[in-house]
Amino acid sequence: MSDENRTPADPTDVAAETTAAAGEAPAATEDLAAQFAAEKEQLEAEIATLKDKFLRAFAEADNVRRRAEREVADAKVYGITGFARDILNVADDFERALGAIDDEARAKAEGVLKTVLDGIDITSRALTQTLSKHGVARIEAEGSKFDPNLHQAMFEVPNAELPSGTVVQVIQPGYKIGERVLRPALVGVSKGGPKAAPAETPAAEG
Repeated sequence: MSDENRTPADPTDVAAETTAAAGEAPAATEDLAAQFAAEKEQLEAEIATLKDKFLRAFAEADNVRRRAEREVADAKVYGITGFARDILNVADDFERALGAIDDEARAKAEGVLKTVLDGIDITSRALTQTLSKHGVARIEAEGSKFDPNLHQAMFEVPNAELPSGTVVQVIQPGYKIGERVLRPALVGVSKGGPKAAPAETPAAEG
């Protein structure tokens, strides 16, 4: 068929097709942008979720690490608590043995008796040093204010010259291991005197 016999395109149809194609392009672009926005929002939500899980896992791992370090530190300090408590009975025996002989008799002791007393004294000091080396310290109670966390009152002693609640006699020494009380001191406390002054509270700064 020759070019002369072709039917010319209707200008109206061409214009309609061009307009339709022009209208479809922005619509397709908008759909694609909406799809990207939805995917972006979904990915950001997943990232936030993963970040939250990571931070929680990191915090939990850090707590486990701190707890393990604390348990190891406590084990080093307090692992001998039971043994140390039993050893205190030996320290008490040494103290009772030395206390059974007054200062005058000890000063006059000679020969074997003096040797035995010196040996008991040296061994007692060595035991105290060993306990101290492992964090066991004696509670210095006499003359201090009664503290139920450190002392156990066995009796009261009337004394108007001392503030009430002052430790005036130690029946059995107390000991601490680290920051914990290994054994409270058994004490006698005064009564009848003026009330003990309350502990001073540090003034607020500023």
